[in-house]
Amino acid sequence: MSEFANSHAHAEFGSVYPFAAIVDQELMKKALILNAIDPKIGGVLIKGDKGTAKSTAVRALAALLPEIDVIDGCEYGCDPADHASKCRQCAEGVGPTGRATVSRRRVRLVNLPLNATEDKVIGSIDLERAIKEGVKRFEPGLLALAHRGVIYIDEVNLLNDHIVDVLLDVASTGVNRVERETISFAHPAEIVLVGSMNPEEGELRPQLLDRFGLCVQVEGLSDPADRVELIRRREAHDVQPASFAERWERDQTALRERIVGARQRAVRVLMTDESVKLIAAICLENSVSGHRADVVIERTARAIAAWEGRTRVATDDILLAAELALPHRRRASVPSEPPPPQQQHEHEHQHDDEDQQHERDEEMNSDTDSREQTPARSGQDRPDQSETEQSPDPQDSQGETGPSGSSMRDEVFSVGEPYRVRRIAPKEKKTLRRGSGRRSRAKTASKSGRYVKAVQRRDSRDVAIDSTLRAAAPYQLGRRAKALERELAVVVEAADIRDKVREKRVGNLLIFIVDASGSMGAQRRMIETKAAILSLLIDAYQKRDRVGMVVFRGDSAELLLPPTNSVELARKKLEEMPVGGKTPLSCGLARAYEVAKAHLRKDPDTPPLLILITDGRANVSMSDIRPLEEARKVAIAIEEEERIKTLVIDTEKDGLIRLGMAAEIARVLGGQYAKVEELRAEGIVGAVMSAL
Repeated sequence: MSEFANSHAHAEFGSVYPFAAIVDQELMKKALILNAIDPKIGGVLIKGDKGTAKSTAVRALAALLPEIDVIDGCEYGCDPADHASKCRQCAEGVGPTGRATVSRRRVRLVNLPLNATEDKVIGSIDLERAIKEGVKRFEPGLLALAHRGVIYIDEVNLLNDHIVDVLLDVASTGVNRVERETISFAHPAEIVLVGSMNPEEGELRPQLLDRFGLCVQVEGLSDPADRVELIRRREAHDVQPASFAERWERDQTALRERIVGARQRAVRVLMTDESVKLIAAICLENSVSGHRADVVIERTARAIAAWEGRTRVATDDILLAAELALPHRRRASVPSEPPPPQQQHEHEHQHDDEDQQHERDEEMNSDTDSREQTPARSGQDRPDQSETEQSPDPQDSQGETGPSGSSMRDEVFSVGEPYRVRRIAPKEKKTLRRGSGRRSRAKTASKSGRYVKAVQRRDSRDVAIDSTLRAAAPYQLGRRAKALERELAVVVEAADIRDKVREKRVGNLLIFIVDASGSMGAQRRMIETKAAILSLLIDAYQKRDRVGMVVFRGDSAELLLPPTNSVELARKKLEEMPVGGKTPLSCGLARAYEVAKAHLRKDPDTPPLLILITDGRANVSMSDIRPLEEARKVAIAIEEEERIKTLVIDTEKDGLIRLGMAAEIARVLGGQYAKVEELRAEGIVGAVMSAL
């Protein structure tokens, strides 16, 4: 067994907090015990905030489980009594009579680190023996070490998806099948897979969630007496762990014996046809996809009956099993029906009246001087852009002066309710990228990530042993003399060396350029804009992206939110962001361009995406150049920087007159373009997906 694997296995349990001493959290403890009774349930996912005893319970479970018989010298810890699931070595070396030396050891708990590579998890070719002896031998990984034990993944939602896929496949089948590096090998790997996560750090994909057998949500204790008892027990354990363990040894022994009895009883538990029909009805009622939930509930109900000392499944067993197996599999509820046509018409009419009154009020407060500079024209004729680019939107002068010259206050809109965004998956980049994240799949220059292929490089950094040996194999006959001289089975020269190409998920930078002029207040569009920005920020935080925001209004632009992944800071900035004044579009573009260039100087491997949200009606410039022409010049400079991507969200309303200035800016930027209708909850996310 590799040193890497041994370093992540817990062999000592003397200081582990006793399972029986954990205060409350009965549902979590029950889910762990049921998986210990029947590992084929598929493991358990524990979701909850930090400090809710998730890790403590998993370590305590491994210490609680009874010792097991193993065949001496077996790297997988095969069960001498189970002839059907022995590894190849034990099956060939030990016959049905079981003539092997047997010893007893504790159940292993293997902590899987988040940076674990696939070859360390599933195993790979033994490099040392391949070079020295020319023998192709499989070197077991963490799954072999954890056979008949527990694998624990803290923050499983941060683990690479392909590693999670492998673990869940093994947990459901009990066998680790390896087809790589010219090796075709399989060995038993019956594991209890336990994952824990904090939902604030992001969710697992639904496909991966479904692969966990059970799921429990844990929360902090709400009863003051329970919290006091928890403090007392924890303090007693930390001060004198040995005496604390002795205090709970009787309860631990009772639990251990009960688990052993339940394991033996589980194979004899009966389930009636009525019980099976009830399981099917429950799954249909909860609109779960697929049939894995039915199987998991059936297995879990049998384990519950065995745990309770019965040989027949009861209705309560099925209901409890459903409570554990369905929370992460339920589909979203069906949306409520729309209101009757009459009510809907009245509701829309009311909002139309409010919007029209809002626009009339803003028009009355428009800037008189700006209006005098605008040539008069008919509302039915489409104006020439040279005439309109300096024409202010009547709403843009909100916040300056009213008809009487009195100062008008800017309007601050609330942040709309955030929502869960759809998966944003940028296309894979050919260039090597560094850094970390959870969204974009890209080739990486580091040694972390999934090994996808091998190439020949001048400066090898991560040798691909399998490809290197295959490249050297045809020349071994001519190198026999060197092999004998150096006492090597295989001679590898510089031309044979191949380097691994790895890929991993990396983060992105999204920079919002938000038009906060008076026109954004029309129909309260800023509420929806803020909700979209906050939702994307939450998603970016979960995917380890960063988000920044530049706001332009009045006569200037401000970096309201430097690149960050702080949800709370972003929420505070959004809540305080005022709306009103003119539209200095060129200033906003220039400020965002500065932020993007500064970012590229620090991190050239992460190209930023600029998301411009505006109607394009520029009416303020930084120089003597016309506002729209100045905005075009800044857009051209951005377009020339190939590493910067752009997306323009057009907030201009459809009507008899549509200037199309935002579309023109998008064309000059060479980026993606979306109309205001796509600014809704799902529309803006879809637009961002297209841009990325």
